[in-house]
Amino acid sequence: MATIAFIGLGNMGGPMALNLVKAGHTVRVFDLNHDAVHAIAEQGAIPCNSSCGAAAGAEVVITMLPAGKHVRGLYLGEDGLIQTVSQDTLLIDSSTIDAESARVVAEAAAKRGIEFVDAPVSGGTAGAAAGTLTFICGGSEAGFGRARPILENMGANIFHAGAAGAGQVAKICNNMLLAVLMAGTSEALQLGIHNGLDPKVLSEIIKVSSGGNWTLEKYNPCPDVMANVPSSNGYQGGFMVDLMCKDLGLAMQTATDSHSSTPMGSLATSLFRLHAAKGNGGRDFSSIFEQFEHQQGK
Repeated sequence: MATIAFIGLGNMGGPMALNLVKAGHTVRVFDLNHDAVHAIAEQGAIPCNSSCGAAAGAEVVITMLPAGKHVRGLYLGEDGLIQTVSQDTLLIDSSTIDAESARVVAEAAAKRGIEFVDAPVSGGTAGAAAGTLTFICGGSEAGFGRARPILENMGANIFHAGAAGAGQVAKICNNMLLAVLMAGTSEALQLGIHNGLDPKVLSEIIKVSSGGNWTLEKYNPCPDVMANVPSSNGYQGGFMVDLMCKDLGLAMQTATDSHSSTPMGSLATSLFRLHAAKGNGGRDFSSIFEQFEHQQGK
């Protein structure tokens, strides 16, 4: 069992930290939201007053933060974690950020002889709670080897995508495709509804046909077709539209930097940004389904 600092206890980070507690690790936690810290502390974690306080003496530091600027701010600089932790501390960042930020932090860590692994996740809040997340890792073989047994306490699928930043690139490729699939699935289901089909029946047909995909299997966007998904709970919980827009923005920037053609990704980006602009940023991303509804009276 290890002493682990976990920094960032949001919708994903909180359940992930709790699974480490359940696995028997000593987990030191910090978040700017004191209520989030208290909730995890009540279940066995050790509350800390600062990120550096949580990391002091930890064998492993795991961070789950909103964006690249937050990751850079936490790790870099004279008072950053890289300068304050011991050289044998393993650093794991599970935020979804731009690949360049991950590479910059990894380079700074390497200068001190510290292993840094970018390990963004896929699987949503349900996967975080169930401990079935997919971790997509970038970093050295040695760093990945050390990270893997820790990540296995929180996930079912652990991949090494390549060198520093590779985890982030793989993650945004996945989420760009997810956005395309969710928009396309919503469009197809609405077309069926507008022409008199039962969305439950249509979903079952497509699931076992050539149009089958993850959104139909696990995350149907049509209300009341599938239990225990956000669409059947007023599109609450799950993965917010604003976060999908963030990930799509990262994908589009990466495509620009590498001169890659992403017409479907670009269209999905426009659709989700339009959806967010209509006041849906805090709702689950499957609410894009509503964008394809007939206007009232049509």
